[in-house]
Amino acid sequence: MSEIRNAAGNGEANADQVNPTTERVAALAHETIDRVAKTVNAAEQGVRSAAVRTAEAAKRGQGQAVEAAGEDLRHVRAYIERNPLTTAGIAFAVGVLLSTLIRR
Repeated sequence: MSEIRNAAGNGEANADQVNPTTERVAALAHETIDRVAKTVNAAEQGVRSAAVRTAEAAKRGQGQAVEAAGEDLRHVRAYIERNPLTTAGIAFAVGVLLSTLIRR
């Protein structure tokens, strides 16, 4: 019985010795997590800012593409109005070519 008590007594002594070490490790882990969290937050803000800039650039590019396509369409319409017979000949030739390709 005294052996069991001695073993229990040694276990309590070891628990007291481990406790300060555990506390130091836990404190170090918390400090590390706090430092990493600051870095991650800064990185997140950088990514969000880049995403906003990219979205704005994409919107500008889309607007420019739509404007250019509209301008090209206006040019095509003007050509068609000035040259209706040529346009009809081109359309006929394209139709013949496509029907030939589709039959194969």
